Formats: sequence, structure tokens, C-alpha cells
Amino acid sequence: MNRMILLRVIGISTAIVLALHAGMEFYGDLIRPNFRASDLFSGEIPPDKAKLAGGVLASLSLEGDLLANYAAAMAADVLHRPSAEAGERASENKAAQAALVAALKVSPIRPALWLTLGTLQVQSGETATPAVKMSYLTGSVPIDVAFARVRTVTSSTAATDEEIKLLAQSDIRSALANRSRYEPLLIAAYVQATPQGKSLLLDTTKVADPKFNEILRRY
Repeated sequence: MNRMILLRVIGISTAIVLALHAGMEFYGDLIRPNFRASDLFSGEIPPDKAKLAGGVLASLSLEGDLLANYAAAMAADVLHRPSAEAGERASENKAAQAALVAALKVSPIRPALWLTLGTLQVQSGETATPAVKMSYLTGSVPIDVAFARVRTVTSSTAATDEEIKLLAQSDIRSALANRSRYEPLLIAAYVQATPQGKSLLLDTTKVADPKFNEILRRY
């Protein structure tokens, strides 16, 4: 008799857990921010409610898309809607980084999300080389993300890493292939680049587009 009761308790408990899981998944689909890390680099900014709606559920979820979209929404706030106070900006940056790391632990094959983490690390003065390198090693990215990666690499210590320098040449060539759109942005990236970043841009454009290389050397 005791064994039957135990089995019933286990069965009921399992059913409750499965029902709760299904309910969380359903609710997650309803409130998941319709915003991805790649959108962050195309200039799209999520609504304020995107972060708030998914916050509680994201902290309890192991669902990759929910965690990734919520983390991207948090990062967008840090990058596009920063707080006025330096202390609050630093705190928000750390919180967004923690959300990104949590998402990447569950679902690591997300190159734009790795780049988002690296971008926040650069902003806070941290070493971004490992995160940027992972953004290259985990898959291809749209051209907007590739150019954003050029900007992150050339403005940080990532430009001193030999492997990243080789990988970044492909991003620079992609931007040069769309030169009419990216020429002013590449010039701006060059102006803001570290000495190593400037060398990377000059060395790559010298071979890929000598005329544009001459333009860069004027700045």
C-alpha cells in the first residue's frame, strides 16, 4: 500500500512539474522580446517593456532563445539608453554582461551574442579578446554585425591578437565590398581606432582597396 501511495505521489509530482514547464514555455513564447543580438547592430532598439516582461522568467528559464533575446534587450539599453550616472552605467553594464554569459552558457552558438558581450567589455574597459574571438568561431554573421565587429576589434586590444587580425580581414573586405554604404563608417572606425587597429585597417585596405587606403591615410 505504501508503495502504491509513493508511486502516486511521484506520478502527481511529475505531472505538476511537466505542467509547470509547459506553462513556462508557453508564457515565454508570449512575452519573449522580439529582439535578437543581430538587431542590436542594425540600429534597432527594443521597447522598454521587452526587458521588463522577460526578466523574471528569463532568470528561471533554460530556453536558449528567451535567454538570448532578453540579454540582447538588456545590452541594447546599456548601449543605446545609458544612464546619466557613471555608477549606474557600470552597474547596468555588469548586469547585461551577466545576462549574456547566462544565455551563452545555455546556447553558445550565437556569434552576434558573443560580439555583444565583447562590445560591453570594451565599453567597461575589460579585455574583450576571448568574446570577440568566439564571435568568429561560432558561425557567420550578417554584414551589419561584421562591420560592428570591425569597430569593436579596431578600438580594443583585440587588434593585437594575431588570430583575430586574420579573421577581421574578412569583415573589412565585406565592408569594402559595400563601400558606398560603409565608407564613412570605416573612416569613422579608423579615426577612433587604436594604433594597432589603424594598422589592421591600413594593411587590409592596402591590398583589398588601394584607393580607399589612400583616403584613410589622410585622417
